[in-house]
Amino acid sequence: MTFDKKTASRIHRVVYFGSPQISVKPLQALYSAGYEVTLVVSRPSKRRTRRGRPIPTPVALAARDLKLSVAVDVRDSAVFEAVASADLGVVVAYGALIPEELLQRLLVVNLHFSLLPRWRGAAPVQRAILAGDTETGVCLMGVSADLDRGDVYEQISTPVNPQESAVELQERLCEMGIAMLLESLDKGLGEAVPQSGVATYASKIESSQLRIRWDDPAEHIHRLVRVGGAWTTFQGRRLKILEARWRAAKTGNVGSVSTVSVNSVESASIGEVDTNGHSSSSEGGFVVSANADSVTVSTGFGELDLLVVQTSGRKPVTAGAWRNGARIKIGAHFE
Repeated sequence: MTFDKKTASRIHRVVYFGSPQISVKPLQALYSAGYEVTLVVSRPSKRRTRRGRPIPTPVALAARDLKLSVAVDVRDSAVFEAVASADLGVVVAYGALIPEELLQRLLVVNLHFSLLPRWRGAAPVQRAILAGDTETGVCLMGVSADLDRGDVYEQISTPVNPQESAVELQERLCEMGIAMLLESLDKGLGEAVPQSGVATYASKIESSQLRIRWDDPAEHIHRLVRVGGAWTTFQGRRLKILEARWRAAKTGNVGSVSTVSVNSVESASIGEVDTNGHSSSSEGGFVVSANADSVTVSTGFGELDLLVVQTSGRKPVTAGAWRNGARIKIGAHFE
């Protein structure tokens, strides 16, 4: 089932599938553009704390604000009733596969935040950053029974800013995707093209994968920070690194730690430096310098400036404030 310019007017009644915050704006955009969203399908409510009440997904809450009907079970009879009278299904980060029997009754399209077939799966933006991709994009594809293998109607690419966080990149891709979706529905979807190229899979990132290994290069550690949730331990307590930047290390002797004070900036150097000014030491995890705003830590290659951190159970603070409160000394080591 496809739509072209002659039948574009048929796309009026839409069933929307989405769950997290990133799915809210596309829903609001479809509603504002005049499409009749006959039903919103989202994931079930969840408790955020052990004793807290179950909280609906951001999309379910947004749908209720718009006075739209919501279903939290994709196999609910209400979903199949809505599908029977709908022109199209739209999926944005729903979080579960759409049943094949539903796909046989309705054309369903998906906004996916990657250039398929690269990064099929749950965490395409995060995986693109971790891999150091310099380009990514958004695809509007047909949903099939197989994970993210549907034919592609439209796609748009964009460079990845090397300082951009996963949240920032995903929000930017979402805005691009919304514009592409509305334009595609307005002009008609036309014919989809099969995916081509080498497929890679973007599995969900676990907390254990976000633990910083200080012997890794600073650039790689910075990617973990950009993904969100990067953590380390210091003096037996977990410390999240919320913002950071990476740079070349200072000159010094392998294994040495020296302290100087220049304009209220303490500094120390651990490791040799190559001709490009990068630290080549594998002695990572040492505090090598600090100032009022940041704390610089050695890595396996280069140095990482910690900018914003969060100790377990406390609010985020600047690295300088954390250092002063915890009385961190030059030469201190992250575990």
